Amino acid sequence: MATPVPGLNFRRSRRWLLVLFFLLLGLGAAAGGLYWWYVARYFQETDDAYVAGNVVGVTAQITGIVRTVNVRDTDHVAAGHPLVMLDDADARIQLEAAEADLGQAVRGIRAVYANDNTLAADIAVRRADLAQAHTLQAKAEDDYATRLALVGSGAVGKEELKHAEAALAAAKATVLVAESAISAAAERAAANVALTQGTTIEAHPAVARAASRVREAYLAWARCQILAPVAGDIARRSVQVGQRVQPGTPLLAVVPLERVWVDANFKEIQLTKMRIGQPARLYADVYGEEVVYHGHVAGFGAGSGAVFSLLPAQNATGNWIKIVQRVPVRIDLDAAQLNTHPLRLGLSIVARVDTHDTNGVPLGPARDDAHSTTTSVFDGQDKAAETRISEIVAAHRGPLAGRTPAASAQP
Repeated sequence: MATPVPGLNFRRSRRWLLVLFFLLLGLGAAAGGLYWWYVARYFQETDDAYVAGNVVGVTAQITGIVRTVNVRDTDHVAAGHPLVMLDDADARIQLEAAEADLGQAVRGIRAVYANDNTLAADIAVRRADLAQAHTLQAKAEDDYATRLALVGSGAVGKEELKHAEAALAAAKATVLVAESAISAAAERAAANVALTQGTTIEAHPAVARAASRVREAYLAWARCQILAPVAGDIARRSVQVGQRVQPGTPLLAVVPLERVWVDANFKEIQLTKMRIGQPARLYADVYGEEVVYHGHVAGFGAGSGAVFSLLPAQNATGNWIKIVQRVPVRIDLDAAQLNTHPLRLGLSIVARVDTHDTNGVPLGPARDDAHSTTTSVFDGQDKAAETRISEIVAAHRGPLAGRTPAASAQP
């Protein structure tokens, strides 16, 4: 019986181990290749991504002294919440003066309308005077004709005839005066009608001009109360009580965190198959990989980050090194997830975009509807001004309401 050779068995075992190792290595490489071919090559990932959002700056619209500041940094406010109050003494005085001018304008135009009836009555009186003058003229003509026929027979003296002739001349002069008076009255009536024809007291230019001044003064007064244009969190508050602010002075910012998005900076070589509308999975460093955000590609930047930097790169130099550029890609997030796991501006994000579906467009909006941001918190100021103007006009058209000009006005 042959004795086993230890060295030979070791070489055989090592050979089989090497065969097994390379077999496993080949299988791993094949599995990795298959995974890359069917899965990994369709995903583009970057950790150069950050949370972005709208930073709504709040500024003063009028000049004034800050009387009250109702918020501080990190506070959450609703749309329309009063943020800052300015001293409104000067604005209130201007408003009261404008309201008084409007009331005076309404009363003046009301008097113009009332003159229509007065002037019409004056014309009627002048016409009655003219009719009476014609009657007197006719009588004077008859008297003169009668005396002229009798003067030849001696029944009427020449002196009496002269008196009849003078009476006739006076009657004719009276007719001319009455006709002139009618013409003057008609001109005054026409001029007065021209001031009111085709309009009403409310729409009369004088009243409309005074109403515009009231509207302007009311808005200036209402703007002493600075409102939050949108709901969000307070940031960058710099306003202080007692500070004198000018129109356009930055006071603070409101950040609507429920409408944030992600700016993911992908390399230019990663954008080949990336399209608007493709799904994306995102991970925030603040929560880790336990929280997965779902979003979609909403748009691509118009240029690389280097183009829009404060000092754009100038590559037309003697020494040049090619650098792979990055293009910001906007990724919109699911609003429901933001409510559950809120994010803050500037937080780091890892973004992974699935490029399987390439039916979308690489340029332009994903849909036809326009993206717009608006606020309606200032609409109430315009409506309140119009209501106040209507109240003043109604009060001065008829009996006085017996109240001060700005009694019902509130900012």
